[in-house]
Amino acid sequence: MGAAAATSDSLAGFWQIPGPPFRLRPFTWHARQESAKVASVGNSQRAMASRLGLFIAAALGVAMSICAQQPQNIGIAPVVLTETAYTFDTAEQHRIRVVVVVKGLKHPFAVALLPSGDALVSERGGALRLVRGVTGAQGKGSVLDPEPVGGVPAPPPYRNGGLHDVVLHPQFAQNKLVYFSFNKPGKAPDPDAKPPVRRESIVALMRGKLAGGKLTNVQELFVGESGSTSGSRIAFGQDNAVYMTTGAPFGDQAQRLDSVYGKVLRLREDGKVPGDNPFVGHAEARPEVFSFGHRDQLGLTIHPATGAVLAAEHGPNGGDEVNLILPGRNYGWPKVSFGRTYEGPRISESPVAEGVEQPIIVWLPSIAPSGLTFYTADRFAAWKGNLFVGSSRRGETPRTGGLERVVLNERLEELRRETLLTELHQRIRDVRQGIDGLLYVLTDEDDGALLRVEPVP
Repeated sequence: MGAAAATSDSLAGFWQIPGPPFRLRPFTWHARQESAKVASVGNSQRAMASRLGLFIAAALGVAMSICAQQPQNIGIAPVVLTETAYTFDTAEQHRIRVVVVVKGLKHPFAVALLPSGDALVSERGGALRLVRGVTGAQGKGSVLDPEPVGGVPAPPPYRNGGLHDVVLHPQFAQNKLVYFSFNKPGKAPDPDAKPPVRRESIVALMRGKLAGGKLTNVQELFVGESGSTSGSRIAFGQDNAVYMTTGAPFGDQAQRLDSVYGKVLRLREDGKVPGDNPFVGHAEARPEVFSFGHRDQLGLTIHPATGAVLAAEHGPNGGDEVNLILPGRNYGWPKVSFGRTYEGPRISESPVAEGVEQPIIVWLPSIAPSGLTFYTADRFAAWKGNLFVGSSRRGETPRTGGLERVVLNERLEELRRETLLTELHQRIRDVRQGIDGLLYVLTDEDDGALLRVEPVP
């Protein structure tokens, strides 16, 4: 298969999943095309993408019209967290307590738990906040600093702009480096466009040094082109690379290799391109691209034992996924999906296609997945090794979110699943494991909260 196949094979040592279902194989651009013909493939992909873009623009116009006719009061009434703690029973880890650590966060998107026991929380399109005394602070009280962490760029004034994910460098205890994703303002939409055009953004990976309650020496490590993107996630791999998701819910960018949107990107910690990325050296492709064909990815994690990269992806109306991310692979969007358009018809006649990777987990109806982590500690013995996924809502019905727990075998094949915290009726945006072995959860609300999940003695 030429240079591209050799590159894919060179990446095989990064993570190994036992058994044949996840054996890394040389990637292909299409079932019957050779990767050596990169230029011709790039041209055919752009032509195909152009046709797809026209179709999706028309479908989006219909969807917006139908959405406007849907009732505005579906879902239960908003639920406010009035208690300091809640106790629930669960299927395998009986009796858990959900403690409200702090409230007053405005649509929090991500939490990064610091070695000191404090936490950084990003508010979507807003500020970076510091919560003191989060982990190991039971009985001592936790406090949300009234002033935001300084040094973060001012957000642009639209919904998808500004701050999203925040993660710590693996050697944060020594270097104090904090990485965050940020949507800078992109191309302004035509105010007379019919149907209305979504505001474009320019996705960026940034980092700064946390010192004295602010980020110093903030740098742009990577900047994409202007495009119709959404939120993004960041994770440090066991190969010392930075993985970053980007969205492409509308249009044809997910299948275009000359765009960074609808992709999982792979970068060095300084933002430069690793030499063994699958599309390095291909003139028709962005070298940062690691995988493509993704819709809207708001969860990203690394398997603690194997180093495998997993991403949670929103389908349109159903068809939410967790994918095992492999180098150079196509994950199908917008050609192939388990979901439907918002007005009802299926996205594709079949949810499977030759040359398209299949998800390891699918949700029908959709759960709006966001946040993703493996539990590795001992405080919840029955949950060890389980995958946890935040959920904003089920089946397009507001205030039906929860926390998904999925049991996988060593080959990442699903065995069973359970939905937790649905009684709270909150949008769960992120989930992370703390240094104390407990789980920490964010609720994406006007008055968002940081929650701690702990066992009842």
